[in-house]
Parts: sequence; structure tokens; C-alpha cells
Amino acid sequence: MAKLIIGMVAFEQATNLDFTGPLEVFGKLAGCEVQICAKTLDLVACEGLSVIRPTVTFADCPQVDVLFVPGGPGQVDVMTDDETIGFVARQGQAAQWVTAVCTGSLVLGAAGLLQGYRAACHWMSRDQLPLFGAEPVNRRVVFDRNRVTGGGVTAGIDFGFALAARLVGEPAARRLQLALEYAPEPPFDSGLPERAEPETVTDLLGRAAGLLEKRWAASRAAAERLAHQGAKP
Repeated sequence: MAKLIIGMVAFEQATNLDFTGPLEVFGKLAGCEVQICAKTLDLVACEGLSVIRPTVTFADCPQVDVLFVPGGPGQVDVMTDDETIGFVARQGQAAQWVTAVCTGSLVLGAAGLLQGYRAACHWMSRDQLPLFGAEPVNRRVVFDRNRVTGGGVTAGIDFGFALAARLVGEPAARRLQLALEYAPEPPFDSGLPERAEPETVTDLLGRAAGLLEKRWAASRAAAERLAHQGAKP
């Protein structure tokens, strides 16, 4: 039986854990082959000091069974990157599963792949999803038909196990969770805005204001372009 191909899109300044959280799960699934897809085979610098080594270029990538897109600061530039958006759009049309975590869901939206779907996103950018005809959902992982999206950053680990259960069965996913000793015990209950202290939320939003402004501008531009493309005969 042919292996399922999981295509993970790599781009500059993706958030490291957005990518490596799901990769840690995907890379250990029996019967699955992970391909890291990028414009070239050059190393891709994530946010921070880590790098990703692509395994295949967009041009040479076969049709994948599972398409995955991470988020992060670099997502802003991806929204107007014709080559990356085009790759995501083409692959998403035929993939069995179209997936993303964090602001990667906005990339799916820009590629026209979330119209009429429920989706998750990082909480600071979830309200941008309706620009692409998607219904924002405040959940860690959201399944809507063959679209699977996760919340921000660490939600990518939960997303990975949830999707693994669909790909290889729940018993195998449970064994993998045990093997990876995924039993989180966070030191603070401040991982969601509705749980964090108001001053913590206000402080973080202030620090992120510049990035959020750029992300809104990129999302609006991508939504306008998508609408224009849809209006063409």
C-alpha cells in the first residue's frame, strides 16, 4: 500500500513550534511520508534561531494527501506571495486533508480554501477569518469535513494527535502520545485570553500591535484579491 504523503509548507519566519509540533507527530506515523515543501531546497529560517531543511520544491512536489500550513510572523508576507499561495491552492484542491495551525489558517483562506468552513486560528487573529468566508471557532482543534485547523502555536501538538487519530487510528495515536509523554501541566492558567489576567492580555496586545496591524492589512489585501479573482469570467 502506498504511503500517505504529508506535505508541510515551509516559509521564512514561520513560528518554530507551529511547524515542529506537528512534525514530531507526523514523522512517527506508520504508513506516512513527510515532505517539507518550499520554494527551493535552501534552508528556511524559522522565527528565532532554528532552521528547516526542505525535502522538495513546490515545482517538484507530488500531489500530497495531507496539506499542512504553519503560521507565524512570516505568514504576513506569504499572504501576498503568489508562488506560495498558488502552491497551497493547487495542492488543497486535491488533498484528502487540508490543514493548518495558528495563522496558517489565514494562508488557507488567502488560497480560497476556507470559504464556508469553520476554522480555528491564533486568538489574536481569529477575527480575520471572516474576510475569507470562514467561521471563526474558539477551540483548540476544529474539524470541518476535510479541513482541520488548530489554534495558536502549542495547539499544533493537540492538532497533530487529533489528525493522527484520523490517519492511523486512535489506538496508534494514543500510543504515540504516551511515547512522547505528552501530558502537559502548565505552570500558569493564562494560556487563553479569557483565563489570563486582564492586564496580561492588554500588555500582550500592546506588544503585538504592530504585527497585528500588518497582518490585518495583508489579510484585507489577500481577501480583496481573492474576491477579484472570483469575479473574473
